[in-house]
Amino acid sequence: MTGRLAFLLALLMLAGSANAENPAENPAEHPADCRAAEVKPERNFALPQTTRAITAKKLSVLVVGAGSSNLPGSNGNKSAYPARLQQALQAKLPGIEVKVAIDVKAKRSAAEMVKAMAPELAATKPALVIWQTGTVDAMQAIDPDQFSQALDKGINIARSAGADVVFINPQYSPRTESMIALGTYAENMRWVALQQEVPLFDRFNIMKVWSDLGTFDLDSATKKLDTAERVHDCIGRLLADLVIESAKSSAPHAEGGR
Repeated sequence: MTGRLAFLLALLMLAGSANAENPAENPAEHPADCRAAEVKPERNFALPQTTRAITAKKLSVLVVGAGSSNLPGSNGNKSAYPARLQQALQAKLPGIEVKVAIDVKAKRSAAEMVKAMAPELAATKPALVIWQTGTVDAMQAIDPDQFSQALDKGINIARSAGADVVFINPQYSPRTESMIALGTYAENMRWVALQQEVPLFDRFNIMKVWSDLGTFDLDSATKKLDTAERVHDCIGRLLADLVIESAKSSAPHAEGGR
């Protein structure tokens, strides 16, 4: 199992680093690519703690994730979606202090993330937890019910610490689609999100649309990081949109409104 897991993780990293036919020199200059797969959430659930933090002009976010929340290389953290999310939120929320902390470690299942969640929440005190999970659980063929139970437990821990939660489901890769049952775990995340009223950032289907449309070449395996950086930039931008829209739905009605 360990050897198979390492092999599948390597394939996902290669897929995430695929080279586009026309790679962008500066990902920030090509936001139009992101909109090719603008998948709207099934339900736009509220983020009350996030709304309060924005009102107080100080928004703290904690990204909890596994390997696909980061990029390789010395500048990987700066190009990965947590850093892009912080940049996008700062641009969209002028006058608001935004800080995005990360708890990202490779090869962690949802249950393993849950074990580390309480101390990390106590240390960072975020208003919002963005939780990316599902890939490792799928690779390890963890029982889907146990996976769902871990998601429920993590949500309860975050909410008890005064934080909202947003889910990010697994990334899509055409090279591993037939080898890993990612869709099963993505669907479990969708159901838990609906039951717990948690916004879900549907990374899996967004990336699948990008692949189908040819927006990004996710099938070629090269050592170049152009596409990986552009994909992470788009994920950061679209994720920021989801956070802000969900926070808006938590805002009180205008004075005199009902």
